[in-house]
Amino acid sequence: MKIYTKTGDDGTTSLFSGGRVPKHHLRVESYGTIDELNSTLGLARAQQPTAGTDAYLARIQHQLFNLGADLATPLDAPNSYVVRMDAATVAWLEQGIDQMTGELPPLTYFILPGGTAAAAAIHMGRTVCRRAERVITALVEHEPIGDQVLPYVNRLSDFLFTLARWENHQVGGTDVRWTP
Repeated sequence: MKIYTKTGDDGTTSLFSGGRVPKHHLRVESYGTIDELNSTLGLARAQQPTAGTDAYLARIQHQLFNLGADLATPLDAPNSYVVRMDAATVAWLEQGIDQMTGELPPLTYFILPGGTAAAAAIHMGRTVCRRAERVITALVEHEPIGDQVLPYVNRLSDFLFTLARWENHQVGGTDVRWTP
């Protein structure tokens, strides 16, 4: 099977539902930014984080693949093969945030993205996640999406912030304190 199809040479791409839209469509921008986030987290994993951080990132990468498919499939399209984002996955993020926060010293100052290479890459993922959230909120103004998509992406950015801190903490490092 060839990797190139030439069907996108006219500036359009296919959705999972079979329809075609311009490559700059907000739906494509939404799942494309989620794909970028997934790649960023793959880069974080390549930095050899602690085993616990790597396990979290691996699970999130699978969730992001599902989220990309969710965003690539309009709600009214046949979707028996698409895993839609659900409240249980959002709750898993919240539980992880609570667990990690319980092990971290209280945050009493602003921090700069950094620390270990893995933590810095996770912080980069957090910023990509926030951009994805901005794009998805623009999409929602034009088309309906699953009711757990925005809560998931919003919670994920909080999770990644906490995970970056936790990764630094796990290796005995500290957060990089911002000094005005």
